[in-house]
Order: sequence, then structure tokens, then C-alpha cells
Amino acid sequence: MSERRAQQAGRAWIPWVAAAIALGTVAVGLGLDAGGVALGVPQPPFVARWDPRLHPLAPVALLLFAAAVLVGPRLIAARVPPHVLGGGLFVLALALGLALAAGRGGTGAWARVFDLERSGEAPNEYLAALPALQYGAGVFLDRFAELVPALPVHVAGHPPGLLLVVDLLGLGTPARLAALCIFAGALSAPLTYALGRRVLDERGARVAGLLMAMAPGVLQYGTTSADALYLALGLLAAWPLASGRRLLGAALLAVASLFAWSLLAVGAWACVLALCREGWREALRLGLVCAVGVLAFHGAFSALTGFDPIGTLQETGQVYRASIASARPYAFWLFGSPVAFLLVLGAPIAWLAARSLAEGRDVALAIWAVLLTAAMLGFTKAETERIWLFFAPFVCLAAAAHVRDRTLTPLLALLAAQALLAEALAGSPW
Repeated sequence: MSERRAQQAGRAWIPWVAAAIALGTVAVGLGLDAGGVALGVPQPPFVARWDPRLHPLAPVALLLFAAAVLVGPRLIAARVPPHVLGGGLFVLALALGLALAAGRGGTGAWARVFDLERSGEAPNEYLAALPALQYGAGVFLDRFAELVPALPVHVAGHPPGLLLVVDLLGLGTPARLAALCIFAGALSAPLTYALGRRVLDERGARVAGLLMAMAPGVLQYGTTSADALYLALGLLAAWPLASGRRLLGAALLAVASLFAWSLLAVGAWACVLALCREGWREALRLGLVCAVGVLAFHGAFSALTGFDPIGTLQETGQVYRASIASARPYAFWLFGSPVAFLLVLGAPIAWLAARSLAEGRDVALAIWAVLLTAAMLGFTKAETERIWLFFAPFVCLAAAAHVRDRTLTPLLALLAAQALLAEALAGSPW
């Protein structure tokens, strides 16, 4: 046995330990909740609650997912040109996401979360904050830090990027904002393929794109939440960062950070990947370029508009500490946050990503390091199924490295079954 094979055999326990931790976390969470211990979500560690429901369109979703399982392996065949594959992945992700949501709540489910008349979550979302722009974008940006405590919680938890886009493009209706999010969410599959071509071989990239198109968590939360847009922005920054185009990557990362502070973790992922592949020197160089790019962008943006990024971060932190997050115990969510994200994203995908970690693959080491760091820092406790959605492509890249041809169709069938069952049996605001 070669030294590499011996090392891999010695780490074979990693996926099994990860699975045991996941199952234990779910059991502890549900047990504590049943015993009256408040952990801050309906079914800890999951934000969704038990609420079985089907719409007459559910058979359409079932047929589309069955077709995807059969067509998926053919779509990513080597003979399919890259541009055809990219378009096919977009159409597949779009169709499955729309069908999954409609199978539970009809076509109205696509924009429901943004509709103030139909959703209890809508007052916490972006359209409810549009009155803050009544005096213009200039005043809004100049006073954004002071406005944070009075803004809806999702707006208060993010920089002003998305609200500026909504105002600039006239997306002030639930249907229009939903269309932006749905389009961006579907783009994540071809963008993952494009990123995969830079960090994996061609076959691995194709598999990663297909996994993103059929990942249950991406389909559930990447069609009906604003986090779908953040997912796409994170991928747009990751592609040049992983391709050696540091300045472009740093610039896109800086712009993305105006939409979600959490997207800075994409830069961390790229730096860890560079560390695994090229060593400390290249990782430090990339980290320095990203840091300078982000600081320069926000410095210039602040000088031009009056936007106060430091004050905004401070006020956002105050809002977070005063929210329900303060009632979520760190000790539980240290495990609950990554477990909820990974299991909802797709239990088979999480298992394969853990297998790749055991094999010491660099794409797996990079995302697992970032996930564990995010969990330990505790900036996000719970709701990671949605909030950590931008991590999904990197998990799919790690998983794709371990997918074999003979297991691809059964894997897709498992993902389809999880997506359909989860959507039919559990409901969330998104």
C-alpha cells in the first residue's frame, strides 16, 4: 500500500464521525425542544417546522424530478459542449426550483415571502424597507448606519446593496424582486460548473454543476429568498479568485460585500485553497490583495456617498445581539449551525464532501475549514440552511471530487427524494 493510500485509510473514520455528530445533534436538539428548552427555532437544529402540505401541482414536480434523475447524467456527458451544458444546468435548476416551490404552495409560493399581504415574514424582508429611500439614495446611504436599528431585520443584517438595486431597477413589487432572486439562484448551477473548471478536472466540474442544480437546500432556499442573489454574487467573486485573477476577484469580492458581509468568507475559502495548493506565501498574497481591495472599495464608496461601513457593522451587531439570536445557546449551535446547513443542503452531498475530506482533497479541506471557523465564531446561530447558502457550491465541489459514474444516478435519485419529501413535510417562511 502506498503512503498516500495508507494515509487515506487512516482517515476513513472522518465521514462516520461526522455522521454520528450530525445524528447526535439532531437527536439532542429535538429532545431538548420536546423537554421545553428553547433553542430558537421550531425544530432544532432546523428552522423549518413540521407542516405536511401538497398542492395540485405536486405531480408536476414529481415528474420533473424523475426526468432530472434520468437526464442529468446525459446532460453532463463529455460530448456535451460547455456552453450547452451551462445553459442546460440553468434551465434544469430553474425548472426544478420553481416546480418544488409550486408543488407545496402553488405558483404564488414563488413571491410569497416578499408579499406583505400573504406572508408573516414579509415585514422582515426588503420591500418593507423601501420607505427608507423616500428622500433618495444619497440620504439613505449617508444615514444608513443610524437607520439600521429601525430597519426590518433582514435589511438591518446586511449592507445596503440589495435595497439600492431594488430601488434603482424598480423592483418594488414581490413578483419583480422574486424574479431577480429566482434568476440568480438558477445561475448558481452554471456558475458552479465554471468555478469547477478552475479547481477540478472537467468531469468533476460537470458533476459539481449538476449537484448544485439538484441540491435540496439550494432548490428550497435558492428559489424563494434573497440569499439566492448572495449565492450568485459569491460565485462571481470565487471564480477569478480561484483562477489566479486576484485583482478582478478582489474587486468582485468587495462589491459583493456591499450586499452581504458574510460573502467575505468567499475570500477566506480562496485563501485556504491557495494555502493547500501553493503554500503560505501565495495564500498570504491573495489574502492581502482581498483585504486591500475590500478596504479600498469601502473607503472610496464611503467618501463618495457618506456610507459608514464601520458604524453599520457596529449597529448590525447590536441588532443581532438584541434579536432572537441572543436566546440561541452557543454550545448547541456550534454543532447545530453546520449540521442544519449540510443536512438540508443534501445529506448525500454532505457525506461525499466528508469522504473527500478524509481523502485530503484540497477543495474539501478549504470548505470544511471555513465551515468550522464560521461555526466557532458564532456570528450566525441557526437559520444557516438559508444564510449559509453561498457555501453550497464549495460543498458541491468537494462532493463532486468523490462521485463515481456508477453511483451518479442513485445519488441524483436520493437528492430528488430528499427535496420532494422535505418540501412536502416541512414548511418555513421561505
